[in-house]
Amino acid sequence: MIVQQISVNTPEVQRFIRDLDAFQERLYPSESNHLDSIETLMQPNVFFVGAMEEKILMGIGAVKIFKTYGEIKRMFIPKQFRGRGIGKQIIQALETHLIEQNIFTAALETGIHQNAAIHLYKALGFFETNPFGKYTQDPLSIFMKKKLPNP
Repeated sequence: MIVQQISVNTPEVQRFIRDLDAFQERLYPSESNHLDSIETLMQPNVFFVGAMEEKILMGIGAVKIFKTYGEIKRMFIPKQFRGRGIGKQIIQALETHLIEQNIFTAALETGIHQNAAIHLYKALGFFETNPFGKYTQDPLSIFMKKKLPNP
């Protein structure tokens, strides 16, 4: 499997994003869903990756770069591909990109009902923190950060 930068502007990637939106919308009310649009994901401060195996897209993830941190966004691995370590590889690719950009803090927001994601993030060294950026306290959100190695 290869994790590499890919375009958001493909039917397959947009299908993944629609599937993620539908999944999130079943779990949380709209005010607790912080879903970046396709247009936002195409901005120059966003690094978007896909996990590919034999030309099959198996997962996606992105990081939005701000002055002092990168925010992990749009992590999604469809059910049939889960349990293969794809999420870990996507996070590692996003963290590597942040370090290459001289950004040494990764942050994310996830929902309280996404136990597998929370477990993955904690296993990769993320810790719970207060809301960051434009987020406000939300009982359905968990905010996490991780310090990245500064070479």
